[in-house]
Amino acid sequence: MSLLRTCSSLLLLVPSLAFAKAPSPAAQRWWSHVEALAGDDMEGRDTGSAGHRRAAEYVAAKLAELGVQPGAGQGYLQDVPLVSRQVVKERSRMALVREGQEQPLTLDQELILSPLTSHSGTVDARLVFVGYGLSIPEAGYDDLAGQDLKGKIAVIVLGGMPSSVPGNLASHYSTPDELARTFARAGAVGVIALPNLHVMEIPWERAVESQRHPVMALAHPTGQETGDIPLFTLFNPAAANSLLAGSGHTLEELLALADAGKPMPRFPLPVSLRGEVALEKSELSSLNVVGRLPGSDPTLAGESVVLSAHLDHLGLGAPENGDRVYNGVMDNATGVAALLEVARVLQEKKAHPRRTVLFVAVTGEERGLLGSRWFASHPPEGSGRMVADLNLDMFLPLTPLQRLVAYGVEESSLAAPLKATASRMGVEVMRDPNPEANGFTRSDQYSFILEGVPAMSFRFGYRKGSKEERLHKEWHAKRYHAPGDDLSQPVDREGAARFVSLLADLTSRVADAPERPSWNKDSFFRRFERPGAPAPTARPVP
Repeated sequence: MSLLRTCSSLLLLVPSLAFAKAPSPAAQRWWSHVEALAGDDMEGRDTGSAGHRRAAEYVAAKLAELGVQPGAGQGYLQDVPLVSRQVVKERSRMALVREGQEQPLTLDQELILSPLTSHSGTVDARLVFVGYGLSIPEAGYDDLAGQDLKGKIAVIVLGGMPSSVPGNLASHYSTPDELARTFARAGAVGVIALPNLHVMEIPWERAVESQRHPVMALAHPTGQETGDIPLFTLFNPAAANSLLAGSGHTLEELLALADAGKPMPRFPLPVSLRGEVALEKSELSSLNVVGRLPGSDPTLAGESVVLSAHLDHLGLGAPENGDRVYNGVMDNATGVAALLEVARVLQEKKAHPRRTVLFVAVTGEERGLLGSRWFASHPPEGSGRMVADLNLDMFLPLTPLQRLVAYGVEESSLAAPLKATASRMGVEVMRDPNPEANGFTRSDQYSFILEGVPAMSFRFGYRKGSKEERLHKEWHAKRYHAPGDDLSQPVDREGAARFVSLLADLTSRVADAPERPSWNKDSFFRRFERPGAPAPTARPVP
């Protein structure tokens, strides 16, 4: 291009540049935290890693700068003791046995040995297909009724739920804890899960990579301890019909039923699974970060509203296009950045909220909600009685904030202040458009729910068939749990800043309300409530 043409082009750009809208200070502040937490130097913030410790120290330093008090006892950092368990593939093998003949399975191609597997040793067991694998007494639904699973391996479809069961209830019984308890009661020795192709958030190749990371558990038991599954595997949907051969059923038939929310048939498979599993175990620890904004009301300050967001991500892994850092921008540097900015807004208010507000950046969410389990079961001194949790996990600011999904909005009185805040800001509150993905129980709010604390989590919403839905699906396919969730991706920073404003207003409403939040009378989760229970390790608020 000639110099004259270049100069002419630049002159034509001047008017548009002059009138381009500069990012707001609020959006810039929020994005600065995202850049710090999701930079390559944090090495993906894997639980227990040096990168995660650096990220925790960053969050603690920012809380201190804002004047938020330490909330973990002697400081901002709460130690979380962990144990790690890793499948040793070189010493593990699996095969299908049909009519006495072994058909070896290629690990990671046909079968993933999940680190949820809890026992080393040999495996030799018949297979029984039991639909979704759900046993839900409250709904009169039981996939295991009349099935003999003692000493056998249950085969289930992972993803989907019967339409006759309320979504959040089915989500609760679909958690690894509940599935483990269900199959342990039935005497099963393992589970083979067939991922539902139509609701899988990541392709098989990325599922393989995610399963290469060790599974972790709390080193000391809590009331929320994850149940053990002796053997847990994922079977590649592309090869699933080889597993189902001779049963009279196909994967396509079963997934069609799952997609329609219909009950599925249950039947024995004319095949066994035989092999050996080797595990290695080790001990480690990681950190929660806890800040505390004391309540201004002498009576209500002994109660606390928790804002939680997970700080960890997946660390370093298999490279994609030469990039092996799983930065975790959306998942979940964005949520931790929002937590810090809400702390700023509330701290700068002339009057602090009446109840105490806790800002908790937890570890180990990607490893099974471990940091939030530990915090909810071991609240530090001064936490008071926790009465609500507002959780920030991958709220996905891909577009302007017009609609908001609130996981759990139908379960408690938190719906009222949320709708009031959203109405004031012109934001539509909508229910989960994909309840079969079990969003209500897949993040840290669930740890608080199991301690009886009403909770919600949030994500930008969309209408079915819209451009926004397409963007969300493309993001999951290309970036979720991948190196592509990095700082180069498109992010609506003004939408995120608006979400921070919404969340700050909501937090104030909940913290200032005369009555603490309560579960709705018809909510299944009300059973975890502990009315009148004294706040553990609570101290008077100065």
